[in-house]
Amino acid sequence: MRGSRHWRWHVDEMYVKLNGEMVYLWRAVDHEGEILESYVSETRDKAAALRFVKKALKRHGSPFRIATDGRSYGAAIDHLGNRQKRDLGRWANNRVENSHRPFRRRERAMLRFRQMKTLQKFASVHAIIHNHFALEHHRVDRQTYRMRRSAASAEWQIVMG
Repeated sequence: MRGSRHWRWHVDEMYVKLNGEMVYLWRAVDHEGEILESYVSETRDKAAALRFVKKALKRHGSPFRIATDGRSYGAAIDHLGNRQKRDLGRWANNRVENSHRPFRRRERAMLRFRQMKTLQKFASVHAIIHNHFALEHHRVDRQTYRMRRSAASAEWQIVMG
């Protein structure tokens, strides 16, 4: 995907309770809904956003556009010299907002988190597993979806086997 002409990132942060304290989970999702990067920090400021964006850029290359909300990303993206790539809009970031829902469901099932290290590990592993099984069923016919889903399950059984 690095060479894709229209590779677009959606970047957002969400709060997560950790022993009653609020910490922030920063996430980057590509235009297909695949979770690229997850990062946990205690603050929501320029320094945390800059660490997250640098980490994502180093691992995944530079996107064509970056859709963000109006919060901490402006200063971080300006610092990196990518102001012209930033998209701001009321609904521009819906892709990443919707990607928070499976995480929240799993978080509730686990009865929250107690350590920062555990949260970071869970967020990273959850992203990998979600990407493996989250097939875009709305874009393909039912037979193709079933075939891909069974292939993903078989591959998972081999990995876990």
